[in-house]
Amino acid sequence: MTNTESYTGIDDLTVNLHDGVLVVTLNRPDSLNSLTAAMLETIADTMERAATDPAVRVVRLGGAGRGFSSGAGLSVEDQTNPIADGADTLAAANRAVRAIVGLPKPVVSVVQGPAAGVGVSLAIAADVVLASEKAYFLLAFTKIGLMPDGGASALVAASIGRARAMRMALLAERLSAADAFAAGLVSSVHDADDLEAEANAVIEKLKSGPAVALRKTKAAVNAATLDELEGALDRETDGQLALLSSHDFREGAKAFQQRRPATFTDD
Repeated sequence: MTNTESYTGIDDLTVNLHDGVLVVTLNRPDSLNSLTAAMLETIADTMERAATDPAVRVVRLGGAGRGFSSGAGLSVEDQTNPIADGADTLAAANRAVRAIVGLPKPVVSVVQGPAAGVGVSLAIAADVVLASEKAYFLLAFTKIGLMPDGGASALVAASIGRARAMRMALLAERLSAADAFAAGLVSSVHDADDLEAEANAVIEKLKSGPAVALRKTKAAVNAATLDELEGALDRETDGQLALLSSHDFREGAKAFQQRRPATFTDD
């Protein structure tokens, strides 16, 4: 698999390989790139293929339009059967995150705007996270009666520590790009007009770097900091599947769509 024809995207996710750089772009700008199971499966497929493709030196993961990703879709067209569809999306998200973290090549995520829900997991699963000053990060799961998933409970805590991760997850508070950088969630923050140039410079440096040394460095850092990722994915799956069948989730999703505060009653 050494040319762009080997990588097939879908309408909602484009994939292109050029001169050693595999560009993966979430492409649902009208919904701030809300994620479907098909998109997440395609990301996983792409990363798994890239792992053994000598033509791929570095991966760029980004979103079209003004945002990175608003997370898993809650619209009618995205969720016809919330429990079954949620389970499929969760499994696909876990697979995508595993593929990004396990890819033996550098992954750079470019976050030009909002990253929410499992979109946060995708962004920070990358090895270098570049953010625009207009970006923010939000784990809004508890607002609809759910818990963070896609490995967020491990990925976020590994980046910013237990106290900040708890606040971000429990209170569903938005973290600005500046605060995300100060906390250690992202690698750097740039003026919106400079983000693309910075991304290109970082990608070029990684592309021309020592592939074996980069691979071993990525593996060593991940082993030292993400030893709980697999356990987190299992715990999140068990917890989220239970929550998807709860009254609180049904109420939370309805309240979200009706733009009103939710009234939670489960205990």
